[in-house]
Parts: sequence; C-alpha cells; structure tokens
Amino acid sequence: MGVGTAINVVAVLVGGSIGTFVGARLPEGMRETAMQAIGIVTLLVGVSNFLEFDNPLVPLVSVILGLLVGELLDINGALKRFGDYLERRFSKGESPVSRAFVTTSLLFCVGPLTVIGSLEDGLTGDYSLLALKSTLDFIAALTFASVLGWGVLLSAGTVLVVQGALTIGAGFLDPFVTEAMISATTATGGILIVGLGLMLLDLREVRVANMLPALLFAPLLISAAPLWPF
Repeated sequence: MGVGTAINVVAVLVGGSIGTFVGARLPEGMRETAMQAIGIVTLLVGVSNFLEFDNPLVPLVSVILGLLVGELLDINGALKRFGDYLERRFSKGESPVSRAFVTTSLLFCVGPLTVIGSLEDGLTGDYSLLALKSTLDFIAALTFASVLGWGVLLSAGTVLVVQGALTIGAGFLDPFVTEAMISATTATGGILIVGLGLMLLDLREVRVANMLPALLFAPLLISAAPLWPF
C-alpha cells in the first residue's frame, strides 16, 4: 500500500526536473505555443470527465456549494501566498513559481485516476492505475516545467499528501463509496479542470482552488439522493 503514490511523486520530480533544465533553453515563442497546446488539451480532458456523469445538476450544485466554502476559506489565496513566498525565498524572480505550483497541484490531484487509483491501492494493493497516472503526470510535469519553471516540482508534495491520504483512508471509505459517487466526483473534477484550461489559455482568471470543496460535496449529494423530493 502506498507504492503507487511513491511512484507518482518520483515521476513528477523527475519529469519536472528534466522540464526545468530543458525549458530554459527553449525560445519564448515555443514555450508560449506549448502552453497554448497544454491549455487546449486540459480543456478537452475536463469536458471528457464532465460528460462521464449523466446528471449535470449534481456537479453544478457541488461546484456552487464548494465555491461558497472555498471563497470563505480563501483556499486560492492561501495557495498563491504560499507559492509567492517560495518564489521570493528561492527563485529571485526567475520563474512564476506560484502559478506553476497551484496549476499543477490542481491538475495532478482532481482527476479520476487520483481518486480511483488511490482507493484501489489502499484497498487491494493494486497500484496499476496510479502507475498509469504516473506516466501521464511525468509527461505533464516535464511539459509544464519547460514553460513555467521549477515551481512544478512543488506539486509533488501535493500529490503525496492528497493521494497518500486517500490511500490510507481507503479502508474506512470502502463500505460507503459507490460507483455513482466516483462518477459524480469525476464529473465535478472535470469542471475544475476546464477552469484550469481557461486559465492556461489566458481566457479567464478562474479561482479553481476555491472550488476544491466541491469534490467533497459531489459524493455527499449522491449519498443523499434518496432524500431528495424530486
């Protein structure tokens, strides 16, 4: 148990390190084009995840409720302040650490492979899904780091905390988690990923981190479905 998360953390660190080294040698125009390509693919991934659930009302309500909680807690602001502190402390203004940290932390942790893979690893010791996710995250970390710099490496810590907590807590969640809950959470995560895509394309500044509590509301709404009057 936990092997999948360890592999994932190493993949992000290695991919991010290679990307940081290579990115410094890429022309500005190439890095800008690469970021646009990443943004388009991120949008498509988010839409694909959203369409996996047949009731759009659940992810919509989840995001609204989650955003209310996230705005009150100012999760987005806290993450940015942490990233800005690290940038002032270590980068000397050489790379957008805050943006790299927040963007990749969210991208690596809100997808379906994160939830399903961590639960399988914790329940059965099967880390094949997290191994697949590690491959994808390696490529993503390499690409993001080549454009945004070494701040991508910090997201390895987020992966460790989020996936580690899900893996350890899997034994407690197993009796309560259903396929419908996972699908609803995946669809809700898709909305967050679309928000990331809009940010990467500089089309809209979306406070995606403030929507993170929505990932908790989605399974709760599914579990409460029998109580709904409609």
